[in-house]
Amino acid sequence: MTLTKAHIVEKLFAENLFTKAESAQIVETLFEIVKQTLENGEDVLISGFGKFSVKEKNQRRGRNPQTGEPILLAPRRVVTFKCSGVLRDKINAGD
Repeated sequence: MTLTKAHIVEKLFAENLFTKAESAQIVETLFEIVKQTLENGEDVLISGFGKFSVKEKNQRRGRNPQTGEPILLAPRRVVTFKCSGVLRDKINAGD
């Protein structure tokens, strides 16, 4: 099952610390802060979870898969994620 924002809100609400509306606002605010930080080209480091970074991709040659025609792909920015050692260990502990 995929974890969605709605699932996160429900789990936060289930802890009985916040109302459902407050839980939704907290989750939305958190994701907005993360998005704004990444838009500014800054990294987001969450201890024990991982690091989100913005990387620059240079212009490169590619091809249209339907026609085989060569094309130039524009330079762009992409978000990468590297998980922390703690998270990696937890994921691999299930083996």
